[in-house]
Amino acid sequence: MNRTLPAVGLFAVLVFIIALNLRPVMAAMGPLFPLLQHDAQLSATQLSLLTTLPVIMMGLAALTGPLLLRTLGEVRGIACGLVLIALASLARGVDHSAVMLITSALVAGCGIGLIQALMPAQIKRRFGAKAGTLMALFTTGIMAGAAIAAATAAPLATAQGLGLTLAIPALPAVIALLLWRVMSHHTTPVPDTPRSGALGQQRPWLLMIFFGIGTGAYTLVLAWLPPFYIQHGWQPEQSGYVLGALTLTEVVAGFVLAAVIHRFRDRRRPLLVVLGMILPGLLSLLMLGGEQAWLPTLLLGLGIGALFPLSLIVTLDHARTPEEAGALLSFVQGGGYLLAALMPLIAGMVRDRAASLDSAWVIMSAGIVLLMVMALRFKPQH
Repeated sequence: MNRTLPAVGLFAVLVFIIALNLRPVMAAMGPLFPLLQHDAQLSATQLSLLTTLPVIMMGLAALTGPLLLRTLGEVRGIACGLVLIALASLARGVDHSAVMLITSALVAGCGIGLIQALMPAQIKRRFGAKAGTLMALFTTGIMAGAAIAAATAAPLATAQGLGLTLAIPALPAVIALLLWRVMSHHTTPVPDTPRSGALGQQRPWLLMIFFGIGTGAYTLVLAWLPPFYIQHGWQPEQSGYVLGALTLTEVVAGFVLAAVIHRFRDRRRPLLVVLGMILPGLLSLLMLGGEQAWLPTLLLGLGIGALFPLSLIVTLDHARTPEEAGALLSFVQGGGYLLAALMPLIAGMVRDRAASLDSAWVIMSAGIVLLMVMALRFKPQH
């Protein structure tokens, strides 16, 4: 047993490094909006596609998760995902026209989707009872990558140009690929903990809708918070720092969740706590506009940062085997990401037709209230 502990630690680090690569291609777009408008003549709706299309591809990849497990396998599929992210980033660096940006968003989305569809099954297979903690670490790494990209995109573009800024995510993807190839064969699966019970027909749909609406809050903020503050007179660099601070707060929330979630067999209490942070965070955007940005940053960062991994953990709680985990997560993430992809697109259409994003924040607030009601159904015995 002691010899498995270093393997757990090494694999956890590797999971975190890979997760860092899953959001920079999207998180950098908001702070770069003014440059992309000037250089690529992007409209707000087209900008929203740079988030919406990868999220759609994540959903489609997740829905085909069981097929991907049978054809590619977890190790090869995750490697292919990293390759696609690297290629998409390099293509953007060479040609950042609107057509290439949208095409590369599709390619990167395929890569991200492969990794997100296959990594949970890999985690469940290798570390069984520790899967919840590693899933929290995985999602925390996703948010950390978004924080780094959001905070550095605009300053890097000012200093080194738009091409290099768009291409730079290829470097960590290649590093992660090399580490994955070296380390993935040097960990030993830990036996899973047997569990009893079976899912009803309605529960997977409930989990999918819950994940989709919650992730919609994440994608909405990721795509449109920087343009929201730019609209209120902020500089692009400042708006990127706000999104970076928010996603860094999400990282902190993810780490805290990973450390304490094992204490809560009943997930309803932490779910209601984090949803109770997101709702006033969205409402504060409506009431404060461009003022007092620290308040919505703190509330949304803590809430969304904990809700994203917690939604996956609740889903993973319902799986008894790695195969069941892969199938259930494929359905939940697949349908959920397709649902979540609508929020940035709706916000982009609203932004093109109105001078404000307030309607998007209102719609999302109503979704959070619905999640609070749904969370009450996640009883441990069920």
